[in-house]
Amino acid sequence: MLVVLGAGVFGYLGYWVSQRARVSQQSLKPTTSTEVAPAMKAPPAQESPKPKQIPDTLPDITLADMDGKPTTLKSFGGRPLMVNFWATWCAPCRREIPLLNQIRMQRKAQNAEIVGVAVDFKEDVLKFLQTTPLKYPLLIGEEDGLAAAEAFGMGMAFPFSVFIDSQNRILTVKLGELHEDEANFAFDRLKDIDNGVLTMKDAQAAVAEAFKKMAAERAQREAAQGASGT
Repeated sequence: MLVVLGAGVFGYLGYWVSQRARVSQQSLKPTTSTEVAPAMKAPPAQESPKPKQIPDTLPDITLADMDGKPTTLKSFGGRPLMVNFWATWCAPCRREIPLLNQIRMQRKAQNAEIVGVAVDFKEDVLKFLQTTPLKYPLLIGEEDGLAAAEAFGMGMAFPFSVFIDSQNRILTVKLGELHEDEANFAFDRLKDIDNGVLTMKDAQAAVAEAFKKMAAERAQREAAQGASGT
């Protein structure tokens, strides 16, 4: 599975994520003037955690909608789909919303859909939506939302967007703020898959190469603007 990485923005929710350092202690035998303390043994090597795997197809996930009704992500499937994971405390997530509203309107002819998944407290999301409307379906979950992100192999790395074809196969995952050129390129490749122009494998390769090029060009523009002071 090809994953296109963008600028990642990592958030922290206290009661969900906690780490406790494990300190191993070894008692030393008291020594006399004629005794030598035994050498400390190195702790056994621990295996590194296995990297999370992005699934090939849309996971079976159920979250509550804004009215509290349990809704499956697969109920939005069967057509070109983008699932966007975000939170109200994530600045790049908030910046994406006007773009996602715009793209959803532009992609109606493609029968495409965008679904937001807010990994956040419901009251915070509803308050945020009073000033920033979403023009696409929204699901909300706290622990459930985090579990949904884990099901995509991502965890708490927001925002990230998943592009899925009409057969519920995952084309790519964009980690970090989504840009218009990236979104349009991915939706166009989903159209190519539906029309039999590209296989999934070829579409994934095309997206990976294009996203890499777009990121490099964006970095060059930003560097040039910074150098010029504009």
